[in-house]
Order: sequence, then C-alpha cells, then structure tokens
Amino acid sequence: MSMSTQALDLVDTVDAERLLAGIIAPLRAGEIVPYLGPGLVELSTTKIPTTPEALAAFFSTKVALPRRAKGNAWAAAQHIESMKHRSTVTALMREAFGSAVEPGPLHHYLVSLNLPMIVDTWYDGAMRAALASRTDWGEIQGITRAGIGEDRWYRYYDSQGKEADRIAAEGWKTVLYKPHGSISPAANFLISDADYVEVLTEIDIQTPIPDAVKDRRTGRSFLFIGCRFNDQLLRTYARQIMKRSSAKHYVIIDPDTLSRNEAWFLATQGLTPIALPLARAIELILGAA
Repeated sequence: MSMSTQALDLVDTVDAERLLAGIIAPLRAGEIVPYLGPGLVELSTTKIPTTPEALAAFFSTKVALPRRAKGNAWAAAQHIESMKHRSTVTALMREAFGSAVEPGPLHHYLVSLNLPMIVDTWYDGAMRAALASRTDWGEIQGITRAGIGEDRWYRYYDSQGKEADRIAAEGWKTVLYKPHGSISPAANFLISDADYVEVLTEIDIQTPIPDAVKDRRTGRSFLFIGCRFNDQLLRTYARQIMKRSSAKHYVIIDPDTLSRNEAWFLATQGLTPIALPLARAIELILGAA
C-alpha cells in the first residue's frame, strides 16, 4: 500500500466488488445520488478535455500563459479574462467543449432509474443528452456572475433547454445539477478564479447551493463516479454539496493514482472507497440491472 492510501481502509478486489454490489439496490431506489466526474467522459471517444489539467493545456494552445497559470484551468481562465475579456473565456470554453459527447451506457442506465437527483461536475452535455428521452426532468446550473448584473448563483432549465424557475424545479422528477455549469443548453461556465472567489465566500453558508439540491440530498448518500479530489476547489465543492445529507458515502477510486491529499480527504469525510477500475465498476453496476 502506498503512503497516500495508508489513511484509507481499502479492501481487496473481491470485497470491493461485493461492496459495490451491495449499494446497487439503494442506488436504484433513489437512496444514493450519483455524483459524476470527468473520468466518466474519459471512457468515451470524445475529443474534449477530460481533466482540469487538460483544459489548462487547451487554454495554453490559444493564449500565452504565465508560469503560475500553466496546468491550472482556473488560473489560466482568470489570466485570459484579465488580459482579454470574459467573452474570450466563454468563446474558448465553447470551442473546448463544442464536440458533443455521446452518452455512455451508465448515463442511459441512470436515466432509466428516474432518480431524484444526479450531480454532474464536468462541462460536457452527455447527461443532458441521455435525459432527452424524458420530459419530466430539469437542470440547475451554476453560473458566473461576471457582468450579468443579477444577484443569482444558478439558473434553471427545463427538459427542452428553456429557462425555468424554482417553482418548476420543485415538480421535476429528476434534477440534473451541474454546479460548475455546462456547454448545454446555454454555455454557462464557472471557470475563472474570480468566478470561484465569489462562490467560495458564500458556499460555507450554502447560499450558492439551490434549494432543490438541498432538499433532494437530505437523508441520501452519494456515490462518486469518475471523480478526482486532487484540487482544493474540487474537494470544497464535494464537501459542500454533501453537507446535511447522509453520513455514509461511497467513491470509486484507483488507489494507484490517489494523491496524499485525496486520501486524506476521503478519510476525513468518511467516504467509503471502492478500489476498482472505473470501467469494471460500471460493468458491475450495469450487470446488476
């Protein structure tokens, strides 16, 4: 066991598969909220960036970045916004995520469960595309407040992509929550340091978290799929979205790539690690359907 995983109670592969099998029934019953990360998109054949580091690398091919911004998507976006304009950042994000991501088998499986909520933390539109077969759902996206002149932290969109409101969201069978925004349907992006400074000043008191999310997480666990926590920002969001939910959560991890900070985060937040390759974990979930 590496130093980074010593803080975690990891089990062998057989027991990890048994552990995952044991939570599929509550997942299907809506007692567990899927929390999707870019690792899920990485399993597709997409050309879009599938990590914050890859997004930072994309920015560096478009704009010369200072050393402090290289490898850091949030700092890179902030530099571009400061040196050029917010519209340039949005245009580059549209370009980076302009290729449609085909929904995978897990996306479609989650749609079939009619879950109360799905959290999706990357900027692609695959989960929305999978949900297009239904009309009883809607999406809530985090938005930048740069230049909008409004005291809003998020926007609501119905299944057709039309802007909706809080009252409509209360009636949705499934809420798709995109806390960092998305390419679809309206290209809302939280991406620059300035975007996150505003959110992080309020997130501890939960103001940027929509009421529909607060309501639907109550009493429920989370299952993190394709997520990394190797950045303080990602850890903060996960912690705040989990707040006041169940005390029991699960995360599919690759122990060979787990950093010390990630291991510490999982241990201190009480996240039960399921140490399986992501593709194998998805295979098991689908096989139990």
